[in-house]
Amino acid sequence: MYIEKVIKEMKEIFKEIPIGIDHTFKVLQNADEIMKGENIGAEEKEFISIVAILHDIGAVEAQKKYASIDGSYQEKEGPAVARGILQKVGYDKNIDRICFIIGNHHTPSKIDGLDFQIQWEADLLENLTIMDIEKEQAKIKKCIDDNFRTVTGKKLAYERFILG
Repeated sequence: MYIEKVIKEMKEIFKEIPIGIDHTFKVLQNADEIMKGENIGAEEKEFISIVAILHDIGAVEAQKKYASIDGSYQEKEGPAVARGILQKVGYDKNIDRICFIIGNHHTPSKIDGLDFQIQWEADLLENLTIMDIEKEQAKIKKCIDDNFRTVTGKKLAYERFILG
């Protein structure tokens, strides 16, 4: 129920940056695949899905304030935007946790739970698509080995990005 409402609000924020919507849906799909493989329960699945939908929500505000969508600016601006959306749609579960993850989603040293780890991996699976799979195998393998902690996330990364 809440997921559809949050998606609607995310689309409204990103209406001028359609690539943000596209990226968000790819990250959400990755999160869904990881959660399915990790047997995440329904309530936690809704929570992690909302995090995935809102993870980059600070990008538009960052662009307005700093003329940049750099990760540090997204982290700075995202929590307030996310909190506003969640309040607007009436979602009141673990808002502080959602905002913590959004406010640190480019900072792997802050990962402190499975919910955050799944978001990190889902986003990284999408971000790895810009790498040259043919030429950067060693770099990609190191990135996967250094960052993926869930069995499912690591398996998906190897299947998608490691040749042979």
